[in-house]
Amino acid sequence: MAEEKSTVEMKKEALLYKRQNAAKTLPAEARAADAFCEGYKAFLDAGKTEREAAAFMAARAQEHGFSEFDPLRRYESGDRVYLCNRGKALILAVLGEKPLEAGVRLTAAHIDSPRLDLKPNPLYEADELALFKTHYYGGIKKYQWTSLPLALHGVIVRKDGETVRVCIGERDDEPRFVVTDLLPHLAGEQMKRTLSDGVRGEELNVLVGSRPFADDEASELVKLNILDILFQKYGVTEADFLSAELEAVPAFHACDVGLDRSMIGAYGHDDRVCAYPAAEALFAIEGTPAYTAVAVLTDKEEIGSDGNTGLNSAYLLHFLTDLCLARGENVRIALSNTKSLSADVTAAFDPTFPDAYERTNASFLNRGVALMKYSGARGKSGTSDASAEYMAWVRRMLDEAGVVWQCAELGKVDGGGGGTVAMFLAAQNIDVVDVGVPVLSMHAPFEVVSKLDVYMTYRACEAFYARR
Repeated sequence: MAEEKSTVEMKKEALLYKRQNAAKTLPAEARAADAFCEGYKAFLDAGKTEREAAAFMAARAQEHGFSEFDPLRRYESGDRVYLCNRGKALILAVLGEKPLEAGVRLTAAHIDSPRLDLKPNPLYEADELALFKTHYYGGIKKYQWTSLPLALHGVIVRKDGETVRVCIGERDDEPRFVVTDLLPHLAGEQMKRTLSDGVRGEELNVLVGSRPFADDEASELVKLNILDILFQKYGVTEADFLSAELEAVPAFHACDVGLDRSMIGAYGHDDRVCAYPAAEALFAIEGTPAYTAVAVLTDKEEIGSDGNTGLNSAYLLHFLTDLCLARGENVRIALSNTKSLSADVTAAFDPTFPDAYERTNASFLNRGVALMKYSGARGKSGTSDASAEYMAWVRRMLDEAGVVWQCAELGKVDGGGGGTVAMFLAAQNIDVVDVGVPVLSMHAPFEVVSKLDVYMTYRACEAFYARR
């Protein structure tokens, strides 16, 4: 006969907030998470840049019956459309039963990640070595990018207007590139620098060649040989670098981490680990949802969301305005009734560095999707701070769908901090809260996430789109 619960046990069960470990409470979900993450790993390998990620998802959208958005057309309930903004950002939408003025169910994630961008005039020769000068993009620990196999991705737009796509270093039969570092035997002065200054921005030079073009006494023959190789392969000259977007990114592929294969290690989890679940949950919508469902995969978040492909620009507002105008609806009313998830990652508690976190308000691996009322830095600067009413709405939604979730902050109050796209959505009078995957080693070339947390983020987006 089962023993009755004590009064203390019943009170604890009724009154205390207790995080769940998805691996313990939902062991059957592990198989579904493992299967879902195989597709996610393929996305990571195919989409190491914002252009590649947008192209991957645009192709997925077409496979799922989405058509390219026409701003002059009136769309009806059940229609599926996508809009690609300059090849770097993507909007996906499934039109719902209710008027747009009833509000939209909107998720927003970013598909850019920290990396090394080539400078406009990158190629130079020094002591018979050819190198590329870079300018790092986003917040990185610069020393993490040395002695690492790198691949080169991006586009070169030639003077005649033709776009040449570049991807070198991903296949086994292709060369890799590297930023060299000083050997410890000679690094006495370097090691006296602070950790943040151990490798400086102007020292992040990518090694690309060492053989001269010919046995000649002329200067810069190694550089000339590299330019000749590029001309033979792509038909470009040195001047074409001026109209190029080339990114050096880690050359390794996404892989399982741990003897139990419970985690994924890869470049670019931040924030493609939220972009993939948000898009896939929208693709999985069957029939016509009650509310119009929209997923925005945006660019430039890592450098403040500025630029015409970042969410601080008007392209999302223009898309929603065009939808409303064609149906004779008021976009301002639609925005004010819209509910949104800013699908972005947070820092997972790392027991090796516990002092950076406030444990009672940290997120942990395997405890589900992380709900963050605010992000920002120090005195909540650079954030939106979701209302109590909206937090309660999201809590109910997740609980009723059986989604394992946790509530978190981004480290200690004065420990630093960071922002998301939430404040740009809030600026349009949209209810928004940050929801995403906890990440270990965030912004490193090799980040780590839990498969269960990725899957719970997918389940959260799925429940959000379906919520009536």
